[in-house]
Amino acid sequence: MNTKTAIVTGGNSGLGFATAKKLCDNGVTTYIIGRTKEKTEEACKEIGPNAIPVLFDLNDLAGIPAMIENLTKNSPIDILVNNAGINLKKEFLDVTDEEFLTIIHTNLLSVFAISKAVVKNMKENKGGSIVNISSMASQYGIPKVIAYSASKGAIESMTRAMAVELAPFGIRVNCVAPGFIKTKMSAKALDNDPERKNKVLSRTPMGILGEPSDIADAVYYFALNESKFTTGTILPVDGGNSIGF
Repeated sequence: MNTKTAIVTGGNSGLGFATAKKLCDNGVTTYIIGRTKEKTEEACKEIGPNAIPVLFDLNDLAGIPAMIENLTKNSPIDILVNNAGINLKKEFLDVTDEEFLTIIHTNLLSVFAISKAVVKNMKENKGGSIVNISSMASQYGIPKVIAYSASKGAIESMTRAMAVELAPFGIRVNCVAPGFIKTKMSAKALDNDPERKNKVLSRTPMGILGEPSDIADAVYYFALNESKFTTGTILPVDGGNSIGF
């Protein structure tokens, strides 16, 4: 079993929950960072004893270093999964500057801030693995998600830049780009929009939606030693959607 310690942001639901469960099931002590007390504690209870709830709003950038310092008192952080993110579906011309900034703040600035805090610890510890979560919205143009697309495109560029700069310290940085995955959120969105659902499936060569566990498996590969010679990569886990015709 692993004696490693991980952080999964937004690990109380969806892809983050599946990822946290995969890590915990394989003996990795995992801090699940969430904003909602009940939801985060409930998720940890469901996952099991290796899951530890951390109640924190990642929009509080100034509070991130102290929060990470507090966590690293117990043990160093080996794995950071930057999964937390929000979306906004709106016509380009209707998106306000404030709305755009809110998405960038949560999806990009908080990833930068928590990564910086964790990297300080990983550097002292001479190594670690960071896995960022991107999206198909960064692979090609999807209408009505301009701010989300911008944030995820930046995440992929940041992954490569971080990977190069942090490699000398034994810190690897990779990114998983999920395709269309069956979660409560996506099921609701696609079931309410049959035209969009048909479009998604028709351009996915495998012809199905992915499972949250498919993303968890990819993150797990990057998180641990099986990928020790891999850094700076973006892995689409999408049934071929990003190359579908």
